[in-house]
Amino acid sequence: MKRAVLRFVAWTIALNQEPDAEPITHAMQCAACGEKSLPFEDIEPAQLWALKHAGRTRHDIYREAITRPWRALPADGAPPP
Repeated sequence: MKRAVLRFVAWTIALNQEPDAEPITHAMQCAACGEKSLPFEDIEPAQLWALKHAGRTRHDIYREAITRPWRALPADGAPPP
């Protein structure tokens, strides 16, 4: 039987601001029919999509979906085990 040494590692989580992190994106979803916009890095194109959708359908309730990249790291700054 092999033995292993295990240790507790406290972790923390923060926004991923590394150069290769995926961008924060915004999308709008119609609460009436579920149709949604593409994700955009700026909110304005997603809002414009919602306004155009409202004009076509008269649907008037929307949800914003924001995608933010997060990164979990050991709290002591050590590299992940």
